[in-house]
Amino acid sequence: MSKRILIVDDAAFMRMMIKDILTKNGFEVVGEAADGIQAVEKYNELRPDLVTMDITMPEMDGIAALKEIKGTDPSAVVIMCSAMGQQAMVIDAIQAGAKDFIVKPFQADRVIEAIQKALG
Repeated sequence: MSKRILIVDDAAFMRMMIKDILTKNGFEVVGEAADGIQAVEKYNELRPDLVTMDITMPEMDGIAALKEIKGTDPSAVVIMCSAMGQQAMVIDAIQAGAKDFIVKPFQADRVIEAIQKALG
């Protein structure tokens, strides 16, 4: 059975890019969210196998959303997405329980590698 993934990014074209990479590689995208608040709601509703989470978003950023998701489901698997130069935020995210991070612009092989590794 294919793994179910929730994509969280405030940029629709970024969500589309990740979705394209994932579906081409046999993953099922079960939901999308444009900010941290939506991310938490969708996570609780869908219980995906993995979340790709942008760090910088309006309303609630990715790290706050990560902490909230991990608070309700400690076994949640979340990979952070960040632009270059956000190392400090990436460290915060890993300490908050993110499994890995991928850097924008996305490289398909790196995205798939990170997801497969995170899902073990």
